Amino acid sequence: MRRAFVTGSAGFIGCHLADLLLSEGFAVHGYDGMTDYYDVGLKRRRHAMLMQSAQFTATEAMLEDDDTLSAAIDEFAPDVIIHLAAQAGVRHSLENPRAYVQANLIGTFNVMEAARRRGVDHLLMASTSSVYGGNADMPFAETQQADLPLTIYAATKKANEAMGHSYAHLHDLPVTMFRFFTVYGPWGRPDMALFRFTDAILDGRPIDIYNHGDMSRDFTYVADLVRGIRLLIDAVPRRPASPTEIAPGDSLSPVAPYRVVNIGNSDKVRLLDFIDAIEQETGRPAIRNYMPMQPGDVPATWADSSLLHSLTGYRPNTGFADGVTRFVTWFREYYEK
Repeated sequence: MRRAFVTGSAGFIGCHLADLLLSEGFAVHGYDGMTDYYDVGLKRRRHAMLMQSAQFTATEAMLEDDDTLSAAIDEFAPDVIIHLAAQAGVRHSLENPRAYVQANLIGTFNVMEAARRRGVDHLLMASTSSVYGGNADMPFAETQQADLPLTIYAATKKANEAMGHSYAHLHDLPVTMFRFFTVYGPWGRPDMALFRFTDAILDGRPIDIYNHGDMSRDFTYVADLVRGIRLLIDAVPRRPASPTEIAPGDSLSPVAPYRVVNIGNSDKVRLLDFIDAIEQETGRPAIRNYMPMQPGDVPATWADSSLLHSLTGYRPNTGFADGVTRFVTWFREYYEK
């Protein structure tokens, strides 16, 4: 039985990934700090669902607690580590940047050290489309430079990529970084746009729409995202003998078993169309409060996911209207609205 250690297992993406791995016969150990950045009750409900499987175990502790993290990894002895835990949220990073340094830099360092010591088969770590920052050339491809982060959140994730590369090079540790693009779906985070918009529309409260609605996002349905992660577990990067071995468009490092992969829907959707879909599904009009662009935000994201397809044969394909329907259905059932 393959063994996967998943950090952030009580989080939005982590719980979906753990559930998928369990359904495919993995033994999964989750690790989550249960921080109060948002409703801890929601996190505990996610973990409770996973606990229904005899193959799921968990540790509640912070990434910064190196002794507890290391002991949990050593005891479980995973084949692979999927590191999803982080201080998330672009806007929150403007208010509390220190939390991002502690969780995303120190915490990730602790995960990498444990992976190195255990000699796991593959370390996979979450990055974000936010690392593309000030880039204007879209769709974003992994081979583009991403050296213009606009927030401390993006900067910590870019630092994680650089840290991962150094560990891959120095210790021959296979590392895959995956960049997420506006993930949404059932059991989502309350600070994300779809959750906030749906809650406000159902309650008759106004929604804030930044940049006066002139924004686009590559919305990625959570089930598509975790399917991509699952398939990447088996796409283990190998150090090339020569740069000539690297295929065009592949982000494989010429000096390390290291790769960066976008996981996105490859479909740039207007924010106003996304809001229209929520209105359609809830059957209620939004009270729209148009506002200027927020500091650190970007007007558009759009993924080139051809590398994911070439490595795994898979492309995310859930249309945003279908995804919104599934989310609103879950939201109304969970909150009885």
